[in-house]
Amino acid sequence: MPDFLGYNFSPVGAAGSLALLFALGFALVALFAGVLGGVRRDERLTDMARFAVWGNFGFMTVAIGLLQYAILTDDFSVRYVANHSMTVSPLWVKWVTLWAALEGSVLLWAWILSLYAFLVSLTARRDVLRPWVLATMSLSVIFFVGLNLTVASPFTPVVDVPAQGRGPNPLLQNHWMMAVHPVLMYLGFVGLSVPFAYAVAAMVTGRLGESWLVQTRRWTLVAWGFLSAAIAAGAWWSYEILGWGGYWAWDPVENASFIPWLLATAFLHSVQIQERRRMLKTWNIYLIVFAYAATVLGTFLTRSGVVESVHAFSNGPIGPVFLGFFAVLVALGVGLATWRLPQIRDPHSLDSPLSREGSMLGGNVVFVVFALLVVLGTLFPVLVEAVRGIRTSVGEPFYNFFAIPIGLLLLLLMGIGPVLPWRKAGQGDLRSLWALARWPVLALLAATVLAFVFGIRNPGLALTLGLCAYNMVGLGQLVGGSARARGGLGALPGLVREYPRRYGAYVAHLGIVLMAIGIGFSGTYKARQEVTLRPGAAQTVLGKTLTLTALGTEQRPERQSIVATVQVGREVLTPKLNTYVNMPQQVAMPAVKYHLMGDTYVTLLSGDVREQWATVAVIDSPLVSWIWWGGAVLLLGTALSVTAPVRETVAVRPPARTLEGATV
Repeated sequence: MPDFLGYNFSPVGAAGSLALLFALGFALVALFAGVLGGVRRDERLTDMARFAVWGNFGFMTVAIGLLQYAILTDDFSVRYVANHSMTVSPLWVKWVTLWAALEGSVLLWAWILSLYAFLVSLTARRDVLRPWVLATMSLSVIFFVGLNLTVASPFTPVVDVPAQGRGPNPLLQNHWMMAVHPVLMYLGFVGLSVPFAYAVAAMVTGRLGESWLVQTRRWTLVAWGFLSAAIAAGAWWSYEILGWGGYWAWDPVENASFIPWLLATAFLHSVQIQERRRMLKTWNIYLIVFAYAATVLGTFLTRSGVVESVHAFSNGPIGPVFLGFFAVLVALGVGLATWRLPQIRDPHSLDSPLSREGSMLGGNVVFVVFALLVVLGTLFPVLVEAVRGIRTSVGEPFYNFFAIPIGLLLLLLMGIGPVLPWRKAGQGDLRSLWALARWPVLALLAATVLAFVFGIRNPGLALTLGLCAYNMVGLGQLVGGSARARGGLGALPGLVREYPRRYGAYVAHLGIVLMAIGIGFSGTYKARQEVTLRPGAAQTVLGKTLTLTALGTEQRPERQSIVATVQVGREVLTPKLNTYVNMPQQVAMPAVKYHLMGDTYVTLLSGDVREQWATVAVIDSPLVSWIWWGGAVLLLGTALSVTAPVRETVAVRPPARTLEGATV
């Protein structure tokens, strides 16, 4: 509990803890009023729960505002500020210090959770689900606010107020992406609490039809979009700041964000089967339960110290608490699903694997297997250490062994699904299907052969290019066929407005294709070479001519830098080695010039200003920027899908003679 005796030293700490106490009180009221309102079907109690959610959000906003104020004003009477900030830090670094360490990040999580609950309270339908949704979300709020009042208090005072703080981790103040990536990650993680809450509400009330899916469709897309943006931003941050020229290392904390993304992606596709075919009710319940629970498991990995990661926080008492909450979420979801199992058994079965739902179900199984394998690789060192007492690690070869074939399989399924009809393809449908699929198949074969002709000897990359061509031609046929049926390409804007969910999916799939090309080329042909440069002496490295034109120092209040000015062809790059006042360790700041076909990437490894020499690493990653452009296209498609009106979906009747969705 907060140390009330220390409040003389920290008025802001006292006010912040008091705000958290009020926030906890309102969350408890929301929980109990929601449960009673749901049991009694009492709208007055439900409204009380809504008002309590508003009160919780208000006091959480006060609490997070007070911590931000303490950081910006260098109030070192608050231990969090004294441990993680300093007077000489730039303003933007002080701003992001709010979530740069454990206690502040938990507070941000709690505030975003209260924000989502507040928005749900304003938009939820007035039906039997609403009180249970508010109660379920309040349960999560209570957990996180409780952490901020106990083992992760950001407002704990210090007895002896220091004149200067310790400052943030240098890696967290070395790039502006620190202001973006963590917030996006929390928005994605916490956003999954909304469909989870609706799933719990549906199971408690027995309203296990499609209504809860329809109400959460937009929430799920928003959460998935934020999580996708966070993963892409984190990969870009790693590429720009760590100096190794890579973007994904299967680090345990990277995996912790990827696992819920895989499960949420499966959920986004499988809900369409339930909406259209009244199938996979049980599957969808389990998917969203484990997707949200996986965000808590990932947080446990990040903050417990059980895995070694450049992203992880230090050891502390918070890890077991998160593991306990993960167990509670799983027990709640699985317990309710088991209780309602007779009601959520599917009334329909799969008519044929050769159908839209068949391909989606296949993709779902692949996504879930992918997630389980990543979980296995992430937790394997922990299990080995627990059983045998030996520290071990699982590296990239293990993950790439299954990630590459799974990725290729997903690219194949991604192209098949949109052209298949619902239920099953009849004889006439198969003829139409071949008429539609022959050009994508020919594109696959042609692109794969051409890849070998032009010197690509890696079969995985050649097949990736073939499958990407197959997907792009297929998407072009779907869009072009729809436009022709409406009179030409001029009808395309109207079609997008009429079917934003469908065309948003097409755009998102195009983004995946672009990312796959970038991942394939950069992963296959990435090259790195080190060289020592002296002023005026040009050297050729990886086909690039490098000249050191200047080597000097740069002094700022928070850091001192060695700055190399390197001319690479016609471009000038300035990689740096930063030494921060709060840590003697040097931190590299690579210099990158982005190009469509490949970046110019130079990292300063060491240098001597007096002797005038610098050792740099030059990294060549062909088409790596396609990953970021593909991510942007993916997010554009997600945003387009979010604009789709929320309406009930009509179940598919027995088979039509045309390929539904292929010509409209």
